[in-house]
Amino acid sequence: MIKNFFKNNSAPKFIAEISANHNGSIIKAKKLILNAKIYGADAVKLQTYEPKTITINSKKKDFLLKAGPYRGLSLWQLYDKAKTPFDWHKELFEYAAKLKIICFSTPFDESSVDLLENLKCPFYKVASFEMTHMPLIKKIARTRKSIIISTGMANLKEIDLTYYTAKKNGAKSVALLYCVSNYPSKISDFNLNNIKILKDRYKCKVGFSDHSNDYKIVSAAVAAGAELIEKHIALDGQREGIDLDFSIKGKEIGDYVKTIKETYLLMGKKYFFNKKTTKKNLIFRRSIYAISDIKKGQIFNLDNIKVIRPGFGIQPLFFEKLIGKKSPINIKKNTKLKKIIIKKLKI
Repeated sequence: MIKNFFKNNSAPKFIAEISANHNGSIIKAKKLILNAKIYGADAVKLQTYEPKTITINSKKKDFLLKAGPYRGLSLWQLYDKAKTPFDWHKELFEYAAKLKIICFSTPFDESSVDLLENLKCPFYKVASFEMTHMPLIKKIARTRKSIIISTGMANLKEIDLTYYTAKKNGAKSVALLYCVSNYPSKISDFNLNNIKILKDRYKCKVGFSDHSNDYKIVSAAVAAGAELIEKHIALDGQREGIDLDFSIKGKEIGDYVKTIKETYLLMGKKYFFNKKTTKKNLIFRRSIYAISDIKKGQIFNLDNIKVIRPGFGIQPLFFEKLIGKKSPINIKKNTKLKKIIIKKLKI
């Protein structure tokens, strides 16, 4: 499962992000993992931190949130409320393994990486807000595992530094996620051409971290080439949760996965292609037919061949080239001219 997760040119993989939607309950965390499995997620992701590994317990203005869904909280209060406790991790990883779904995490500091390494975390995600945290990037890269890096808020110079730091320090592979760090995100926030720009610049797997509430956006992201899709999930009917405003709930997870898969199928192959099923409509095309009996050696003219429907014979582009040529075979009236004629006449 893990090997295929980073396989190039594969169908998009869906990552179900639990984040803080467990609301401090390990039972709910397990239910979220189960929902991810039931509704078709390819992997489930945790977030690994404690308040003290991210910030300090201060209510000075620098540490207070003044806007958005967390307005009024201090950073400490937010992360204390949202954390997935360190002592849950082993049980959650084991539960995911029992369900046969990949479980990995976003570490927010070096001690979190140590914890996850002890749990044999298969690969890592770097959050948008941590992508300029070079000591963390180096620590993760030195595990020699694959890294998924969110790029919200970052400019190309910053992405360059993070990407090449990870590669230089031993990351097995690096994938980038285009995302908008606005919660929830609006259509006007996006520039999905960034997906192609990132692919062209870094020649790596590029995905999309979706904080919107509009399925059209993930569909467009897949059409733009996103190969990994990350989305926060919640339980069906859940009414409380720090990340609830931009999460999909219960059965919505299945609908979301279906949208990803259907869009991928719609995009089809990377070369020009028409389904064989369309051939039934050749009856509405034109081709060259004999409108009278034609004997071998008889000259093709306007009285014995005509461009008509259906389109089962030689294409009309050969009509003028046939006029004045001798038929190499006998042809019965009202039958199509076959390709063997073109071959014999070397047209």
